[in-house]
Amino acid sequence: MSPEEFTTALRAVPAERYHDRHPFNQRMHDGGLTPAELRRWIVNRFHYQRHIPVKDALILAKFDDSESRRSWLRRIRDHDGDAPGEGGIERWLRLGEAAGVERARLLAGAEVLPGVRLAVDGYVNFCRLRPALEAVAASLTELAAPTLMRTRIAAFERHYPWIEADGLTYFRDRVGQGSRDSQEALALVLRRAVTRREQEAAVAALRFKCEVLWSLLDAVDAAGEGR
Repeated sequence: MSPEEFTTALRAVPAERYHDRHPFNQRMHDGGLTPAELRRWIVNRFHYQRHIPVKDALILAKFDDSESRRSWLRRIRDHDGDAPGEGGIERWLRLGEAAGVERARLLAGAEVLPGVRLAVDGYVNFCRLRPALEAVAASLTELAAPTLMRTRIAAFERHYPWIEADGLTYFRDRVGQGSRDSQEALALVLRRAVTRREQEAAVAALRFKCEVLWSLLDAVDAAGEGR
């Protein structure tokens, strides 16, 4: 594929398969979740959030050039922070507190659903075992993340005013971070995928990541059936 065709193929995956289309996310954004459902999502999604720097460290270790390592290192710092009380993981903990979920409850992880654990483990192991190109390509769900974050901020402000406004800082920060990170990762994938086989592997990796996010929401959604 030409660079233009390859870019189009990559962008088509989240456009068709991103978890903004999942019924649970759609109910969330339409204001249809109860406080218990929203808290269950916050608890289980945190299991994914706390593993983001883990998978990024695995990707970082695969790079053989300083430029790529320097660029990717920033992602770990974005989530872990440079000091206690900073970073995306901290901001998710504050989201939980704003929604009435104690920090200790999030950190304990005792309520994480088996299906969520399986999905997150699958993604982390993918980044551990697959080549750098495929691991980076999987992160390109970030191409669709800024739009989702804007939708989510508006939905929370409109439908869930009982959540303190400061708790939405994670979503606000991810608008800019997602745009920056997705463009950097896209450029890296375009540079590294030079054969048709590599291009197809990158597209398949991105498709896999979309399935991970979808499976996570399947588990969260199914946990509320009949309640």
